[in-house]
Amino acid sequence: MYAIVEIMGQQFKVQQGQKLFVNHIKDAEEGKTVEFDKVLLVDNEGAVTVGAPTVEGAKVVVEVLNPLVKGDKVIVFKMKRRKDSRKKNGHRQQFTQVEVKSVIA
Repeated sequence: MYAIVEIMGQQFKVQQGQKLFVNHIKDAEEGKTVEFDKVLLVDNEGAVTVGAPTVEGAKVVVEVLNPLVKGDKVIVFKMKRRKDSRKKNGHRQQFTQVEVKSVIA
């Protein structure tokens, strides 16, 4: 059984026991469970249910493993030739690591 769920503006294909990194959830604490009810599709042993836009009564329960994980640094370098104009910035995306406990459909 798997489901496609929208978490923090991104869509993920999730199964029970799967660990994934989602965009940072501000009020998440380690060991706390969070429920997401924006389930777009559920596949239960070949019986596919597609929501319009979401599946009624379906939800995904996840447990927060690590509330703040920093991603790799991305360097942004802008330069205009022959203008003596250069700008260098760096960025590290923040994620929350979660484990899917159950998919309820």
